[in-house]
Amino acid sequence: MKHLFDELSLKVSIETTKKYSTSFSLGILALNEDIRPAIYAIYGYVRLADEIVDSFHNYDKERLMKRFREQTQEALDEKISLNPILNAFQHVVHQYQIDTELIDTFLKSMEMDLKQIDYNSELYDTYILGSAEVVGLMCLQVFVQGNKSEYERLKPYAMKLGSAFQKVNFLRDLKEDFHILGRTYFPAVDMNAFTCEVKATIEKEIKEEFDIALSGIKMLPTSAKYGVYLAYTYYVSLFNKIKRTPADKIIHQRIRINNGKKLSLMMSSYFQYKLAML
Repeated sequence: MKHLFDELSLKVSIETTKKYSTSFSLGILALNEDIRPAIYAIYGYVRLADEIVDSFHNYDKERLMKRFREQTQEALDEKISLNPILNAFQHVVHQYQIDTELIDTFLKSMEMDLKQIDYNSELYDTYILGSAEVVGLMCLQVFVQGNKSEYERLKPYAMKLGSAFQKVNFLRDLKEDFHILGRTYFPAVDMNAFTCEVKATIEKEIKEEFDIALSGIKMLPTSAKYGVYLAYTYYVSLFNKIKRTPADKIIHQRIRINNGKKLSLMMSSYFQYKLAML
């Protein structure tokens, strides 16, 4: 009867995704039905780790993160976990032969958030690799369903998309990261003197990554293409809103895309997809 627990585990991952991200929930719904469960499981896993380092302020985060890493390894070794999110995730890792090095790289970046770090370019790139790029690669292994040559072909584009998403998140979350969590990810940037010129330099870098990523989205399997394009569309819309917001404002407010706008983007993206614009 373990299938009942596996079904419950997936439901927990689905509800976690819905609770924390409207954008990714809608994006996942745009994927083919057969690959949706795996992406829910991956999102649930990375969300849980992110919550440990970002939200559990009155608890021993280092101890919780250490335990989470240990329980991840136990779940992978034993092919089961009493933690439903870990149970769903280990199933996907084994089903799609997700490289465990990607998981380790992700966890290392999460552990970087446990302490104050003065980010230089090397540490910045390391953090983005683990916190975003390898998550995109986990999803890509699901999208190509074990096709190694396709994975290698699409890998650089998936990494650029993950990087662009994360950098947009950095700009969106400046207020909380800087004023509440005391973090500054952008290297050699004084957040007390965050100017429009500095912001424009970061935005130029993000735009270049989005352009490269779009080329890769067009090469994705049909089962994943629309869903990933939809997530891309949401983030580009958020990015454009951030670009229109002065530097002195985004440091003090979180920029959002409302649900009505997200539904509108979903419809327009679908028409673009159906008209073979991708």
